[in-house]
Amino acid sequence: MRIAFRFKLIPFIATVLLVALGVALGQWQDRRAAEKTALEARLRAGAEAGPLVLDGAPVPAERAEFRSVRVTGQFVAGWPIYLNNRPYRNRAGFYLLMPFKISGSGMHVLVARGWLPRDAADLNKIPPYGTPAGTVTLEGVARARSGHVMQLGEAPALAPGAVVQNAGAAEVAAASGLALLPFIVEQAAPAGADDSGIVHDWPAPALGVDKHKGYAFQWYALAAMALLFFVVTGYKRGTKPGK
Repeated sequence: MRIAFRFKLIPFIATVLLVALGVALGQWQDRRAAEKTALEARLRAGAEAGPLVLDGAPVPAERAEFRSVRVTGQFVAGWPIYLNNRPYRNRAGFYLLMPFKISGSGMHVLVARGWLPRDAADLNKIPPYGTPAGTVTLEGVARARSGHVMQLGEAPALAPGAVVQNAGAAEVAAASGLALLPFIVEQAAPAGADDSGIVHDWPAPALGVDKHKGYAFQWYALAAMALLFFVVTGYKRGTKPGK
């Protein structure tokens, strides 16, 4: 019995497409794993570094992000923003954003003060909470944004007390006219006795490096299996006499 390989165009094209798809998606997952590894390193470096003291001087977002920060000043209580659809322990609620004027300067920083529960009977009702009236010092972690959720329909205009899906420092600065640093500070703990009714418990960034590596392996395995299947079945076609 003679063994020979018989080339077939259609199986070849299908194999090329599957191999290209598997390699491309595997490389994409490798890049995602590398991005998450770099993020993990930045989180670790930010945690190990000492607190960054905000004194009103300009601070680039890339320098501050994931750093512990400390800032003294006053909340601008007349400009609260509520980020909707922010669950906490399986409960629906809001994130409360509020500008914070840095002492001794005209600069502000946008503070994500924490989580507030949503009223099941009135979805836009904001529960009561306290805001310190005087000068306080708060600590937290700098983030580029306070998460992002899907926007359904047209976003309402930002205004004091607005309930929106997403907002960041740039948007609040444009709407309020306040000078704001280009990042958000997630407040880590109450800033005095008047800072009540708010949950200061922030979710850690999802990394999942091993998950991306596992997906990459699966896609590369698909590419390898497609190539192996093409070769094996090609040889099987050549085993019949006279073919």
